[in-house]
Amino acid sequence: MKNVLITGASNGFGYLTALTLARNGYKVWATMRDSSGKNKEKKEALAYIAKSENIAITVADLDVTSDASVNAVVEQITKEDGGIDVLVNNAGVMYVGITEAYSLQQVEEQFNTNFFGVIRTSKAFLPLLKKSSDGLIINISSLAGRLVFPYFGVYCASKFALEAYSESLKYELKPLNVDVTIIEPGPYPSGLLYSGPKEDDDEVLKSYGEMRDVPAAMLQNFGEFFKSEDAPNSEEIADAILNVIQMEKGTRPIREAVGIDYNTNELNTKTGPIQESLIKETLQMEHLI
Repeated sequence: MKNVLITGASNGFGYLTALTLARNGYKVWATMRDSSGKNKEKKEALAYIAKSENIAITVADLDVTSDASVNAVVEQITKEDGGIDVLVNNAGVMYVGITEAYSLQQVEEQFNTNFFGVIRTSKAFLPLLKKSSDGLIINISSLAGRLVFPYFGVYCASKFALEAYSESLKYELKPLNVDVTIIEPGPYPSGLLYSGPKEDDDEVLKSYGEMRDVPAAMLQNFGEFFKSEDAPNSEEIADAILNVIQMEKGTRPIREAVGIDYNTNELNTKTGPIQESLIKETLQMEHLI
């Protein structure tokens, strides 16, 4: 039974992925912040389902912005299971608003979850993943890690950074028997759109006049779409993660856009050969492909 750790498993993609993987025979460490407080009901729901269906889910507290929190879970897993085989970096938050009006502190907070949080968990769990016969990191990015959306500037920046980090890591970890894949979800009713705070700088917001209301209107349009019959099913992301895990080592793609992709898969297809040529021909590092 492979051990899988999922961050941000209290809702959305993380919650669905925990259930999907456990129902397919994996031992799942479903991690979340504040499982005894804010997310107590989600913890209890996962525990109830696990007991009712006789599937393997363990809920653990993990805050990806805290070294101490991450290291505590590493110790717990090492003690109880000896290691993990798959790390799913799913925890994230989305800041949507006037990019200029976000304070530097807010930008740092966005990056601390979406980018530094992934680095923090990856560095902490890689010693265990390297010991697995099929070590795998799956990083949940976004179409906004490949395409730029106005008013999503801070979020896009964090996901573009995640994409670069993930791809470099994939090359470097191949000789060490660990795969890395990026999943790029399109728009889904996961609740992520409404997870970020309001912009801090009111003076900047005033300078935009009526344009300051555009981000809220965009969110409202997405919200209405998510309530319609055409709304995509978030389970598609859980299924995509399962599919990547079940692939044979060495055959997993570097990235895959899932859902409404706004031609992101076409972009990936066109840029892939350019990137591969850089590694194989220019850098003469074909062994890393």
